[in-house]
This record gives sequence, structure tokens and C-alpha cells, in this order.
Amino acid sequence: MAIRLAELAVRYGCELHGDPDLEVSAVATLGEATEGCIAFLANPGYQKFLADTRATAVILNAAAAESCNVACLVAENPYAVYASIATELYPPPALRPGVHKLAIVGEGASVPDSCELSPGVVIGRNVQLGERVYLGPNCVIGDDSVIAHDTRLMANVSVYQDVHIGARCNIHAGTVIGSDGFGIAQSAQGWLKVPQIGGVRIGDDVEIGATCTIDRGAIDSTEIAAGVKLDNQVHIAHNVQIGAHSAIAGQTGISGSSRIGERCVMGGQVAISGHLTIADDVFLMGRSIVTKSINQSGTYSSVLSVEEAGKWRKLAARFKRLESMAARIKALEVKLKSSMDGEN
Repeated sequence: MAIRLAELAVRYGCELHGDPDLEVSAVATLGEATEGCIAFLANPGYQKFLADTRATAVILNAAAAESCNVACLVAENPYAVYASIATELYPPPALRPGVHKLAIVGEGASVPDSCELSPGVVIGRNVQLGERVYLGPNCVIGDDSVIAHDTRLMANVSVYQDVHIGARCNIHAGTVIGSDGFGIAQSAQGWLKVPQIGGVRIGDDVEIGATCTIDRGAIDSTEIAAGVKLDNQVHIAHNVQIGAHSAIAGQTGISGSSRIGERCVMGGQVAISGHLTIADDVFLMGRSIVTKSINQSGTYSSVLSVEEAGKWRKLAARFKRLESMAARIKALEVKLKSSMDGEN
């Protein structure tokens, strides 16, 4: 597929510098691009590659356009425009509607003719699929679950019973949705399992990376709102609620019954304790450990960045002495106050 720059400029609201009849059919980096490719510049650290790029066109902002020697699409948000153009140039594979002979469809299930069910798919009883749903090889959909139109599940996705997945979602390989939450009660005889009878509700336009786990609710449902993006290997515990358009990077874990606001962003390996509330528009830097609620939007972090090993050992030694230092400071404050009171 080749697209004229004039079409792209109009479609995505860009200012076009250069020949409107030039066509692009692929994307590439500034350094690797050749004729017919479109590249983008969003990070100023890559501007050094702009002058020598062989791309047919570059997506960039107004400040960088002056240094561009090829045609360019000037945009306020170059990366977002690039994402839209790349999606247009590289659409997902077309569906091949039908139910493979090695797929199993349970009693009472509704599977429209526009869906594609791959080999090894198992559909439980009373499952409802929307139009143009794709289920990759060996996907399992539990009883009474619902998957809305144009949603795609890649290979080996397991969806337990009573899970509702919205429209236009993408769920990548190996993810498990609706497994039991970690509900156990201590007794004299040992740990007792607490039945997890809630479901999972996932909104429209959600993307879930590979090998994520999303637990079903203990009583009420675990909820992931519209537009949420989860990276690979994210764990969402039972009864968690994630607000619309939040984005969560890999290896993050959110403990049970915590509520995440809208438009929140979490770096990799963030850990959130249970029963907490995170306000809207909170940014948590990678490896942050959250043990209390955050009630105001803003950027938060809780782990020091990397240091040279010798310096880190000295810092660690000082951390261990903080408690005794605090005790000595408190004693000095008491002594000073007593001295001042005596003078008065």
C-alpha cells in the first residue's frame, strides 16, 4: 500500500512541506530509512540523524522542520501521528471467517459467521461473541463469557467463566483473564480458600500484553475501563479497578481492591499494595513501591537510581544508621529545649 503525503497531511491535520504527490509505503528509523519510507522525530536526541536521512518524508514538530532536507509532515505530536500512519500502513491480518474443524463450540454459544476460530479453540456454554472476533490457536473461553465485536485474542489466551471483554480489544499470547484471586483465610487448621465468585469486566479499546494475569473479583468484579493499555507480564489482583486510558508497564503488580484513577501511567516493576486509591493523572516512575493512597495528581517515585557500587555501599550503611541518628537528634532537641527553658 502506498499513500500520498497530501492524503496523510489532510487526514492527520499536519502541515506539509514538500511535494504533495510523494508516496510512502513503509516506516523506518531516520538512520535506516530509504526511498518510500516515512520516519519520525520525537526525541531530540535523534535529531543528529535528520540531516542525512534518506527517508521520503519525516514526521516532526515545527522547531525541527527547519533542519529537515526532505519532505516533512509538521505535527504538534509527531509520535502520535506516526502511530496512526504506521497503523494504516501495517493493518492487522485480514480475518478468514469460519470455525476450524479442530475448534469446539459449546452448547448455547453464539458465534457470528464473521468470526475466525483457529485450531484448538474451545468455546464454553452460552458464550457470546460479537462480529469479527478473532480467536487464535488454543484459546479457551469459559462459560457465560462475552467478547464484543472486532476484538482479537492471540494464541493460548485463557478466559475463565463470566468475563466480559469490550470491543476492539487486543489481548496477546498467554494471558489469563478471570483466574481466582489470592483469597485465603487463616484458620486453626491452616489456610482456607475463599471462593472467588466475581467476574472481570474489560472496556472497549483495551490492549493487554503477553502473559498478563487478571484475577476475577472475590464478590464484585475486577474492572478495567476503556482505553487502558497493559504491557507484558502485568498482574492485576482481584477487585482492582483501573480508570480509563491508564497505561501500565511490564512486571507491575497491583494488589487486591486497589483503585487506579484515569490517565495514570506506571513504569516497569511498580508495586501497589492492596486497598489503596490512586488519583487521576498520577505518574509512577519505574520500581516505585506504593504503600499508601495518592490523592493528588503528579509524578511520584520511591526508589533511588543506580549509583557506582562503592558509593551505593556507603549510602546503604548510612540508611541503616538513620534510626540511631534520629534518636540522637531527638535527644539533642530535648536537651536544647531543657537548656533554653532553664535560661528563661
